[in-house]
Amino acid sequence: MLKFFALRVLTTVPVLVLVTFVVFGLVLLIPGDPAVTIAGPDATVEQVAAVRERLGLDRPTIVQYWDWVTGALSGDLGTSLFTSRPVATSIADGLPVTVALASTALLISLAIAVPVAILSALRRGTWIDRVATAGSSLGIALPSFWLGLVFVLVFSLALGWLPATGYVPISEDPGLWLTHILLPALTLGIAGAAESTRQLRGSIIGVLQQDYVRTARAKGLRSRMVIGKHVLKNASVPLVTVLGLQITALLGGAVLVEQVFGVPGLGQVAINAVTTRDVPVIQGIVLVAVLVAVVSNLLVDLAYGYLNPKVRPR
Repeated sequence: MLKFFALRVLTTVPVLVLVTFVVFGLVLLIPGDPAVTIAGPDATVEQVAAVRERLGLDRPTIVQYWDWVTGALSGDLGTSLFTSRPVATSIADGLPVTVALASTALLISLAIAVPVAILSALRRGTWIDRVATAGSSLGIALPSFWLGLVFVLVFSLALGWLPATGYVPISEDPGLWLTHILLPALTLGIAGAAESTRQLRGSIIGVLQQDYVRTARAKGLRSRMVIGKHVLKNASVPLVTVLGLQITALLGGAVLVEQVFGVPGLGQVAINAVTTRDVPVIQGIVLVAVLVAVVSNLLVDLAYGYLNPKVRPR
């Protein structure tokens, strides 16, 4: 397993190098000139040129890339063009909120998907299975921002059970943190739960038809033991794949959900940066998002190695 882990870590190095090229290049393709935006619509050509020189935008692209990469390796992602604030500081302020939201949504997704998928697979063809299948299809089809608005109308405005907007750090008050994070996390988690339920249900049905499961039942093992020890581990490989994809999807979905619920996470920072074409902030946020995707894919590969020893190198 250690050799498998080392091999997977080494394969991520060229991926990360390629990612830096892509992130830096794509952001430069965004229409508009930040120097013009900073200087103002009435600025002269000389004033715009002075701003470009002050920001270092007049240097060759390869020099800008090298400075950005070397700075990123030391934790320096540059400075915002508009707020003069370090990009790393802006990301550090918003990222914990987004991570807390995405993590809570992922836990809600698993808490819903695993028992529903098991029950649906064991009661295949019954009304329970049909309701679970229809519910998962509906959960995938509903847009998260629309679902969030419905939750605000029902649970906040109509019933008054939970706050509609705002955020309280868990370090200040865990109870208030839970009440503020629950609705946005549930909004994000439902779509993930729907997809996870479908994948896990189909996988469990396939595993239940295997000979070793029939043998285990013929030996007189309890159904709970058969499911927990023999079925779930072998049926969870597709679920691991879905969870790996959901981690990155949750970060993207959090941008919209944070706007609906007024959560001051990374989504607000990203929207402000795109609106003003704040190139260093955009590059920093995209780089962090890609790093999360690469790490999640690495964790998925390691989970594969644990669940299925056949994928490990000999």
